[in-house]
Amino acid sequence: MSPMPGGAARRPLLRFDGWIAGLGTASGTRVVLGHWHRSPFGPFSDVMIERADGERLLLAPTRATADFVGDTYTFDAVRVVPVNVGVAGDTWTVRAGPLDLRFTLGRRGPLGLLLRAVPGALARRPAWSALTDRPARLLLPGVRTRGSTGAGRREWYGARDLRPIRTASATFEGADLGTVAPVAPPVRFGFGSAPRNPALTRITTTIALEPE
Repeated sequence: MSPMPGGAARRPLLRFDGWIAGLGTASGTRVVLGHWHRSPFGPFSDVMIERADGERLLLAPTRATADFVGDTYTFDAVRVVPVNVGVAGDTWTVRAGPLDLRFTLGRRGPLGLLLRAVPGALARRPAWSALTDRPARLLLPGVRTRGSTGAGRREWYGARDLRPIRTASATFEGADLGTVAPVAPPVRFGFGSAPRNPALTRITTTIALEPE
């Protein structure tokens, strides 16, 4: 294994390939969806929710994914519930226990077009994520592409696409969360937030575990 930035040499590496959607709602609840088509746990989806009162909730489909995500990030409560995601063109539908969410995507802008040109092999390299951390902070306030997480882990994000979320509707435990809104204040699950402007990002996440 090659030396890694941040002292991650000889640490076991786990990679997750998929999409992250982040959006706010008029009620103040913010939602972050992880939809992973390739991961150490196989394909799965999970949802992180921060309520207007600051409560942070994880909805995960299995005990194994709930334990891993719960150890990596910070939550006040964790629930193991079915998490189902449907994609039909530009419309995404999410059903996760108490949450029902539907959102539609807009056309990608210049940053999305630029990210689409990033080769997958490059996006998977932690050194690339370290290089893009400062530009990401400038272009997308609140976003970071590398940092420390729970359980002594290190994490890198390599983005490969970005599309805006134009419309959304959501209910939580039957209550309407209102229309789509910025992710404000930033979510507090880990070292960085989702972009302030609601968006769907294609991403490779690399997590370095504690040295064995």
